[in-house]
Amino acid sequence: MEAKLRACTPDPEITCAEAATVSYKKENSTGLTLDEARELLDKFLGYGHESILEHASFTFYVSGISRSCTHQLVRHRLASYTQQSMRYVNLSKLNGEDFIIPESIGNKHPTKSLFINYLEQALCCYKKLLNEGIPKEDARYVLPLATPTNIVVTMNARELLHFFALRCCLRAQWEIRELANKMLDIVKPIAPSIFKRAGPSCVKLGYCPEGELTCGEMDEVIKQYSSK
Repeated sequence: MEAKLRACTPDPEITCAEAATVSYKKENSTGLTLDEARELLDKFLGYGHESILEHASFTFYVSGISRSCTHQLVRHRLASYTQQSMRYVNLSKLNGEDFIIPESIGNKHPTKSLFINYLEQALCCYKKLLNEGIPKEDARYVLPLATPTNIVVTMNARELLHFFALRCCLRAQWEIRELANKMLDIVKPIAPSIFKRAGPSCVKLGYCPEGELTCGEMDEVIKQYSSK
């Protein structure tokens, strides 16, 4: 899996802070320094006024993730996506090792062999269908959720915070949690005042909102994300 930042709003902290001044000043503030912007953001975000963060956006190029992962990712509807199309891309050059293999399967020889064997059979069927003249958009039906894909993702900073709150959580599925953490590691140095409390919900709230479904490791999680 690889996540790269393709583009983002220039000076995102200053952009959001200057937008915030519209709500309480007769005239817009421009020309804020970075220190002034961060001070304003600390104040506004402390009040819970997160709508100002929608003025900064981040675009990522993500590769080497599974269709299972992207099915979860695109449920975050306040974002824009462009994904590799299985209708147009011929995937017949893949082999079993190219698919996304969970560690729980790959770390055990019997299960990994079983998994790879199934993937190879699915690929074989896919290729035979193509050779019989079946359109790629129909042949793809036999390919599993482990099929690798690439996707471009654009989210504003507010939606990113929501995405991190849900997907950095230990209760999130391992692959999308890994992706969320990679994305967080990218944006936090760029806009530290926006993302300094980013991470699972418990990092911001100081308690776990999952109730009886809690992972039971909240203190360690908060410590981990606070040190980033």
